[in-house]
Amino acid sequence: MSESTIPNRAALINPTLQALHKLGGSGNNQEIHDQVAAILGLAEEQIAKPHVPGRRSPTRLAFRLGWARTDLKNYGLVDNSTRGVWALTAEGQQTTEVDGNAVRQAVDEIRKRELRQGSSSKPSDLAEEEDGMAAGHDGAVSDDWRGELSSALAEMTPAAFERLCQRILRESGFTQVEVTGRSGDGGIDGIGVLRLGGFLSIRVLFQCKRYKGSIGAGIVRDFRGAMVGRTDKGLIVTTGNFTPAAQREATRDGAPEIDLVDGEQLIDKLKELSLGVETEEVIVERVTVDPDFFNNI
Repeated sequence: MSESTIPNRAALINPTLQALHKLGGSGNNQEIHDQVAAILGLAEEQIAKPHVPGRRSPTRLAFRLGWARTDLKNYGLVDNSTRGVWALTAEGQQTTEVDGNAVRQAVDEIRKRELRQGSSSKPSDLAEEEDGMAAGHDGAVSDDWRGELSSALAEMTPAAFERLCQRILRESGFTQVEVTGRSGDGGIDGIGVLRLGGFLSIRVLFQCKRYKGSIGAGIVRDFRGAMVGRTDKGLIVTTGNFTPAAQREATRDGAPEIDLVDGEQLIDKLKELSLGVETEEVIVERVTVDPDFFNNI
């Protein structure tokens, strides 16, 4: 596999299935992503390659893995919970390998049948072009709001983004949240206190990175160095993503662990907290005509 090549969604179906087996039958998006990257032996350059060059978007690997998981779900081998955990079904537990192209064809037939029966107003999937990019969109059809929110975050000033992170922490249960943003402070942008169970208080230093690209291990190491003697808990929030090396550095044995929140997790949190995002439940009326009624009246 060349340095720049990422397998298409059909080719990612079996690695995704194998990853779930290796994870004990279930895993979240990031765990599956990391396992698949390890199974395929992908280089960091491949893993970090953006789906849409020049724009803040999920990586190409993450995008295609999302479709691979969905294909496996529609095929009946995996299921997912509202908490973002994917798990093998009873059939999936007994299946270690499938024909990826056959799965894609079967799923497409299911969707075409649903459309003919009027169970969907439009296809939930779009065929990929030869280069593997989905035609005409950057993600699932129903996720246009994520791109709009990403653009809004990208247009914020660094100071405004720091205030947004401060608000998110407060809404998430932190107290005494202060944005410091002092130069020469090792990248530390603020501090907050998280109280657990009414007894324990954890002092957390945080860093805000309004990035379009990937954050590497060096930034994580520098941030940890600035934490020394002040706290053992750190948090980095970014609109971009983290390289695999940065993720490994954040959880390196013998060093204070640093929690990482990437752009996709940030968007999910803003939706959860209803910060700049309004969620409205829409009930769609489905009307079916019964020809037999008119034939037999």
